[in-house]
Amino acid sequence: MSLDFDSARLSNPYLTADHEEWRNQLRRFFDREIMPFAADWDEAGKIPDELWPKAAKVGMLGLGYPEVYGGISEDIDIWYHNILVEELARPGVGGIIPTLMVHNIGLPPVASFASDEIKRLVVPGVLDGSKRISLGITEPSGGSDVANLQTTAKREGDNYIVNGSKTFISGGMNANWTTTAVRTGGKGAKGVSMLLIPMDLEGVSRTKLERKQGWWCSDTATIYFDNVKVPVANLIGEENRGFKVIMNNFNAERMMLCVNMEASSRVCLEEAVNWAQERKTFGKRLADHQVVRHKIADMKQRINACQAYVNHCSQEIAAGKPSAGDIAMLKVQCSQTMEFCAREASQILGGASYLRDNRVERIYREVRVNAIGGGSEEIMRDLASREYRF
Repeated sequence: MSLDFDSARLSNPYLTADHEEWRNQLRRFFDREIMPFAADWDEAGKIPDELWPKAAKVGMLGLGYPEVYGGISEDIDIWYHNILVEELARPGVGGIIPTLMVHNIGLPPVASFASDEIKRLVVPGVLDGSKRISLGITEPSGGSDVANLQTTAKREGDNYIVNGSKTFISGGMNANWTTTAVRTGGKGAKGVSMLLIPMDLEGVSRTKLERKQGWWCSDTATIYFDNVKVPVANLIGEENRGFKVIMNNFNAERMMLCVNMEASSRVCLEEAVNWAQERKTFGKRLADHQVVRHKIADMKQRINACQAYVNHCSQEIAAGKPSAGDIAMLKVQCSQTMEFCAREASQILGGASYLRDNRVERIYREVRVNAIGGGSEEIMRDLASREYRF
């Protein structure tokens, strides 16, 4: 039995030598700058500020953004993004992604829908790691019910007056801007707009959400807006057409979560196999017990299914034909697989998996946030059922 993070990966016919070189480049950077320190960052509840410019230099932050703003967009496809997320899963510290890479949900609305002036103001600083941006959608009253959000933005002359709050905002405590969903019109999705809100404006305040089950090193905030004056020029897209901007973001966010969950499942498999080969009970290795071998086989079976589905959905995206229904079902499959693999790896490791400072323990704590974030399993099933008219 010889399975590790790399050998457990199915062959992918869409990957080229350039893709694999990107993986090697990232692997060298992570082994030097992240792997030795990630567990300590998690315990400390914070990622060091100097990681952002370092990540920018290796190409992590600019991947897929226009070169005119400092991005790396030429010949970049979804497989480069998937490889980055896979490698980010290797430390087994899930909080790195929603903080270091949160610009990938906060910045696309700006890069795609904002005015050229706003793009020039915001995008270069985020991509070079000197500035940060977050996405403000979720509210205390509504959770994932985007169409019924309560934060209001009433126009007065050249400003919107914003009142309300957002919560569970990844990267929110240290963001320079928050791409924020607000209600500018009537009820429902047709009254929603998107505003870029600078976090240093008068009336903005924020509190840190601590004592989380997982993602300890992630920067998570509740943000409050009390009569905040936001220039009309900061409108992203058209007024009352913000729901389109939000929906445009969701597929990419969910794919990122799916790839991370599948890769985290592989981390659990790697830990379980290594332990089973070394640990002895009743005079023989754990790996020599049939019940343990069956657990490992079940883990690999589910991981294979996730990888095949990830590849299918990724290729549809690469072909310009993304299926929101398939991505939704993929997210459910990946969250269930992550939960199964974390549990089975924990059973194989036994008491060792209950101690802090091992990857299985951390991943097990982070199952729930992955099953909820980006759209809960229940919402994903409902979305898929409507997409395919079940």
